[in-house]
Amino acid sequence: MTLDLNRRRLLGGGLSLGALTLLTGCDVSDDDAVQKVLASFSRWNDRVQAALFNGQKLAPTFPEAMAVKDFRYNAWYGPERAPRLDPAEYRLSLAGLIADRRPWTVEQLHALPQMSQITRHVCVEGWSMIGKWNGTPLATFLQRVGADTTAKYVGFECADGYYEGIDMATALHPQTIMAFGLSDETLPTKYGFPFKIRIPTKLGFKNPKFVTTIYVTNQQPRGFWTDRGYNWFSGI
Repeated sequence: MTLDLNRRRLLGGGLSLGALTLLTGCDVSDDDAVQKVLASFSRWNDRVQAALFNGQKLAPTFPEAMAVKDFRYNAWYGPERAPRLDPAEYRLSLAGLIADRRPWTVEQLHALPQMSQITRHVCVEGWSMIGKWNGTPLATFLQRVGADTTAKYVGFECADGYYEGIDMATALHPQTIMAFGLSDETLPTKYGFPFKIRIPTKLGFKNPKFVTTIYVTNQQPRGFWTDRGYNWFSGI
């Protein structure tokens, strides 16, 4: 993450570099000092967002007519590079504070009780889009496998090298789902087949695709973009 990008993030958040200098006394030409201050602000933002989060407050939902059929593709690589996971060979691995760690097949996952939601995906890049997602509440799955829901976090590892984690309150939120479908069709490869985690209370990068491992832990999981300067909580 470059200093220029951090300048833009500060200015977009309403804090100028001049204010940063006055508040901290650091020299903005000292990249290490600026990075430490930015990291401190980021941790503070995470704590505030976590304190404000309401596990029962729902994100807005929309009529089906507003759901986009041709949902926007988004990743750091082109759709031609999206992992193509064989449904016959795929296994979802479970780890950490989970009683039943037996792997799950695509067939078993699709047999879970499912719901649909029409919610807005909000990207940190500045765009948003409404889609219809079909899947199983993550809370239902965690209960099914005997996860310790008194633990602090749930983490995810993905076939494309992505990794992410969320707090347990978000994992148990009624709108957090394992999305197996988009627009009433099986989730296409480029959107994360066999499933993605759909979290309408979080920014888009907190919604991992191509999930291959779910684990429960009391240690805060790393995040792919958090490791590159974004806030870890990144939600409402």
